[in-house]
Amino acid sequence: MKLPKNAHVAVIDGETFLLFRNEGALFEPKLKKEASPELDVTNFSAGIRHQDDVGRNLGRSDLEELGHAAAAAEWLSAKAVANELHDVLVIADPKSLGEMRNHYHSELEKRLVGEIDKTLTGQPVDKIEQAITAAE
Repeated sequence: MKLPKNAHVAVIDGETFLLFRNEGALFEPKLKKEASPELDVTNFSAGIRHQDDVGRNLGRSDLEELGHAAAAAEWLSAKAVANELHDVLVIADPKSLGEMRNHYHSELEKRLVGEIDKTLTGQPVDKIEQAITAAE
């Protein structure tokens, strides 16, 4: 995957939000960790869509995790609207990524250079860089 120099990379799961900046070349990402944002997890709108007992019992609809994903998308959207993010790659587990897409602002959508649906929050930086390089 092409990752422009100085692009932001948001690595997210239901509990963690890591933010990196690419200091490498287009096809050779070299990520530098930035300060992780403080999220205000207050948007539990996913609860409307996940009210069935089956989903909750099978762990498909943990409202805290979905609220975290919504808060991450809202943070990224606010930064895009404020022109503080230009090129953004989102890497998130499939459940979080699906929820995040419901909260993307159109300005963030314009700035997305890609999405990778994998859980990489517990991985070392070199594994994240490899996943970016391997992605299409």
